[in-house]
Amino acid sequence: MMEADVILRGHEPREPIMAHPPETDSDVTLREWLDGVRGQHKGIKLDFKSLEAVAPSVVLLQDVSLEPGAPLWMNADVLPGPGAPADQPLEASAFLAALGKLPAGVVLSLGWTSDWRPGTQNPGYSWEMVQQMEELCRRLEHAVTFPVRAALLPQSLHQLSWLLQQSPRFSLTVWTCPTDEVCLQDLRPFREQVDVTKVYFDLPEEMRTGLVAIRPNMKSQ
Repeated sequence: MMEADVILRGHEPREPIMAHPPETDSDVTLREWLDGVRGQHKGIKLDFKSLEAVAPSVVLLQDVSLEPGAPLWMNADVLPGPGAPADQPLEASAFLAALGKLPAGVVLSLGWTSDWRPGTQNPGYSWEMVQQMEELCRRLEHAVTFPVRAALLPQSLHQLSWLLQQSPRFSLTVWTCPTDEVCLQDLRPFREQVDVTKVYFDLPEEMRTGLVAIRPNMKSQ
């Protein structure tokens, strides 16, 4: 899949652009990016970094002819998560409302803000966090994938396993930050106990290869 960060340009013309805060401008608009990825035979994941960019992006998606059958994921961090990160989540109900009426095949990628710091006891996804997410998503009609930080999986196995069991529409997307320290052997219980058909991996090639060695037949983002 191809992923891109989306914000609303900070000056006129106010339109969705490809940029990550604190940037407020870009030389690539969302429309130009969507035109450029057509024909690449890739799914699209739009990671929204500002709430005000969501509604105009949805309108734009209705106007642009995307590749038939290509997956479309709409992503945002909508709840506070482990590590008390400085980044604030988008307001969950406002994000879902701004998405409007999406086609049935669109996947909602709803995550938590998170942080990881070396040399400390980094907390995982707590029971309160996963229960709050389940309550938010239980009445949604679309498939939902929950982006989770690989470095926080070992201390969150029971909580995330429980979350996956709450609906056949739920899955996980495991990701990592370049500065995170991830021990693949610490992920062995996760790979052995979680249904492989319910997990996507958004990881560097070397790490994906190591996970395949632990257990084959995984999905790869």
